[in-house]
Formats: sequence, structure tokens, C-alpha cells
Amino acid sequence: MKIGNVSQTVIRRSVLKQLKTKREEAVIQPSVEETCSGIAVPDGQQAIFTNVTLYGDEKDIAVFGLAQALNDLYTRGASPVGANLSILLPPYAYESRLKSMVEFAEQTAQRQHIQILNVKAQVSPAITKAVVTVVGIGLVAAGELIQSNMGKANQDIVLTKWIGLEGMLRIVREKGEELSQRFVPAFMTQVNALEENLFADRELKLAKEFGVSAMCQITDGGILAALWNMAEASGVGVEVDLKKIAVKQETIEICEYFQLNPYQMTSAGSVLFMTDNGKELTDLLLRKGIQAEVIGRSTADRERVIYNQEEKRYIDRPAQDELLKIYGE
Repeated sequence: MKIGNVSQTVIRRSVLKQLKTKREEAVIQPSVEETCSGIAVPDGQQAIFTNVTLYGDEKDIAVFGLAQALNDLYTRGASPVGANLSILLPPYAYESRLKSMVEFAEQTAQRQHIQILNVKAQVSPAITKAVVTVVGIGLVAAGELIQSNMGKANQDIVLTKWIGLEGMLRIVREKGEELSQRFVPAFMTQVNALEENLFADRELKLAKEFGVSAMCQITDGGILAALWNMAEASGVGVEVDLKKIAVKQETIEICEYFQLNPYQMTSAGSVLFMTDNGKELTDLLLRKGIQAEVIGRSTADRERVIYNQEEKRYIDRPAQDELLKIYGE
């Protein structure tokens, strides 16, 4: 496609025709001419926004961006309403690539009951991989906002699902051909089936009703970064048992193949909770079929440590996500 804004003809044909899900809160509908989006905010509600930027060659890259954005909104106690997409493509990309990206995003919007409010698409000579920015928009009742600094000392830390899962799925998208030479088809099928775990709306709604103090999705930098950020925001320390952190065998094998650390790899859909009664929360989640485990406690001394049996290690400030090594090759 030509450099610059994608043509109006292409926008009509490959973007707007794919957008079918509508929400009554949307006050501006997407069109070729429209540059803005907006939602109605009812009395007693507050609008919450989050911003996620990802890059890569995956045709469903926007799905991963939507997963991060919607989960982030849920961690603040908000109900997602819609999302704006900005898609920046390299010059070698065809219109079919743009159409596929929007189709995947719309399929996700249908499943998650949100509306794609606006899509901006451009072709840039300055990039070699697609860049997708998702701005998620949600509503939360006044007084129900859960902020990242609401955690307290001497609370249980609960982890849901499995670390590194999002990063593993994105590696498979980028390096699928290479991995198919290393692993049998059944293994690859098992890996791709894990995509349904990217969205954490069920557990985040349950946790909000349960009354957790704070929630943090595991994204850039993996669980080690998430533990640091959660502790830093609330001004507490953490003590965590490494052996209690769940990780899929598929993730371990793919990370070993590429020499990556799954504990420092993005994992949309996996969430940390701080709560006074971690066992009660995990029991609730397990009854609903959601993997959950108490992995540690928050402390008053501000030390951030992780134990591997008798070995004690201090958690460092967030490092670069391991997934970036794949894109840097």
C-alpha cells in the first residue's frame, strides 16, 4: 500500500465493512470522515481509559492488544465499553493484511461485547513491523474504582492462570514455521488452544465482587515486573514462593528453545490479586474452573524477595520483556 493515510476506498472496504458490533453508549459511529470517538457517561459513572501499544507480524496482533487493554480496565473495577485502534503498517503490507487485522479485532469485540469505536490506519516507511495501539474505554460506578495503590501490608498475593502464556502465543505466531520443525503437530495444537486464557473478565469480575484490595495484570516484564509494580504502587514489600508460580510445560519448552526467561515475559490474562483472605479467593476461583494459587504475602518492610526453597533472591526493578529478544533477531 502507498505511504501515508490508507485511502478512503480501502478504509470502507477493509475496515468499516468489518465493524459490526455496536454499543448504545457510543455517541459517534466510525466513518471515513470521522476523526473522533465518544461514549455517553451516565450519572454516577466515571470513564476510565487505558493505552496499549504492541508490534509484530501477527495478523491477530490487535487481539493481544485488546486482551491487555480490556483486562487492565477490569483490574480497575471498570466494565469495558469500546476501544480505538491505531494501525501503523510497513510499506510491504498488503490491504489483505489490514483487513485480517480488523477482522480479528472485530471477532474479539463481538466475544467481549465491546465496540470498536474508531480505526486509524497508516503506512509508514519508518517501520518494518506493524504497530498497533489500542485505547480501551470503560465505565465504573463512582466509589467502585480499584486503584493500583490500594494494596496493604500483610495481605495474601494470589496468582491466576499461568505466567508467560501471552508471550508464548506471540512467539508461536512469529516463529511458527521454525517451531513446527522442532515440535510435533499435537504440541502446537495444544499451544494454540491456550489463546482463550488471554481474557480474564470472569476472574476479575469475581475478584471485584469478592472485595480484593488491588489487582495487577501481568504484562511487560512478566511476573517479576508485576510483583515489583504492585508493591511499589502500594508502598509495601512482598515475599513470594517461586515453586507456587504456575507455568505451563509448553511455555517452559518454547522458552528453553529460544533461551528466554518465562518469569520476565508478558502474560495478558494472568493476574495478581492482593486480599486479606487468599485461600477463600482461590477456593472461589477454583470452583469456577479458574487456576489460582496463593503465592506469597505483602509485607510492611518494603523488601521484595522471592524464595526458591532455601534460596532467597531480591526482585529487581522491571527489566526489558523477554519477548523483545524474538523481535530483535
